[in-house]
Amino acid sequence: MPSPRINPLVATLSAPPIPEVQAWKKAYDGSLGPLIDLSQAVPGYPPHADMLRWLGEAAGSVALAGYGDIEGEPDLRAAYASWVSNVYAAEIGPANIHITSGCNQAFMAAMMAIAGPGDAVLLTNPCYFNHETTLAMSGVEVRYVTCDAENGFLPEPAAVEAMISSGVRALAVVTPNNPTGATYPDGLLQALFGLCREHGIWMIVDETYRDFLPLDLGRPHGLFASPGWEDNLVGLYSFSKSFCIPGHRVGAITAGEAVVEQIAKVMDNLQICAPRPPQAALARAIPALGDWRRANTLEISARASALRDVVTGVEGWDIAAIGAYFAFVRHPFHNLSSHEAAHRLARDAGVITIPGSFFGQGLERYLRVAFANADVSTIGGLGGRFASCSG
Repeated sequence: MPSPRINPLVATLSAPPIPEVQAWKKAYDGSLGPLIDLSQAVPGYPPHADMLRWLGEAAGSVALAGYGDIEGEPDLRAAYASWVSNVYAAEIGPANIHITSGCNQAFMAAMMAIAGPGDAVLLTNPCYFNHETTLAMSGVEVRYVTCDAENGFLPEPAAVEAMISSGVRALAVVTPNNPTGATYPDGLLQALFGLCREHGIWMIVDETYRDFLPLDLGRPHGLFASPGWEDNLVGLYSFSKSFCIPGHRVGAITAGEAVVEQIAKVMDNLQICAPRPPQAALARAIPALGDWRRANTLEISARASALRDVVTGVEGWDIAAIGAYFAFVRHPFHNLSSHEAAHRLARDAGVITIPGSFFGQGLERYLRVAFANADVSTIGGLGGRFASCSG
């Protein structure tokens, strides 16, 4: 009797990387102190007390126990539209917003609406691995634009244009970047957007870590203020980091109304609607917790500075790029792959990071360090651990 088969587009994917590196914790003997987990990007502080109270109230609401609008709760769509209108100095309405169950789902829903089997999408190398696997399991070809360390891991517009050919439906970028932390300047984003317009393809901008940009930077970019942006721009966002609620899974898509209508078709089959209680809580939190969010941005900036100081003082280690939540750190183990280096750091020093090879080709000398997970004091102790593992 023949056995049923698994979809080969799924079966050929690598296992999720976070559980693999988390398993390395078991090999550490604790000799250098408590384990320091700098792998998955999670807020290193709790949600605001009011946020927890609003979540509890919403979770106990009979009214929110039923199905909601596919596109999201009207109050949250309105609150988020108002917020991003201020962030980008642009006119964005509730009809331009679609709420999803986290930003990974936002990416999947957007991509299902604009690309299908046989199409191609451009990602950067390095890239966020969930973007890569989402496209691969959907039968969409992934093509990579190489981003060199010498250029701060930012793509060159000429390199992007050289990759645009028949069958390419979109370019997807992440800024501030995961895994490198690199922030795309407005001029670069405008140049990439111009190329996408010229060639009639979509530009997907994932800004999960937008709220941790320097407070004096001004608006992140001017794309949403461009006339006709709705024709080929899609923005993605996650509430997980800014509001410290990754377990509640809420994300957002900003797009033209026609695109939102198409994404709603996808969402109706993926989940019908995003979880309603956290949406209700977020609608209250967006206008109320601005000062708290800004204080957290300053704290994350302090953690980034602490990591710079630490790595600068350890021979053989250096930071290739850093920003928002992540640093891409060059390790000193010339004879080890990034996987072996990360495993050694976990086993011998009790520091969990992600191998650079998980994010693309030619990245064996790098480790992704999610420094936002640890406070300044903990980060200050990394120097000794890195040094102990370098001999």
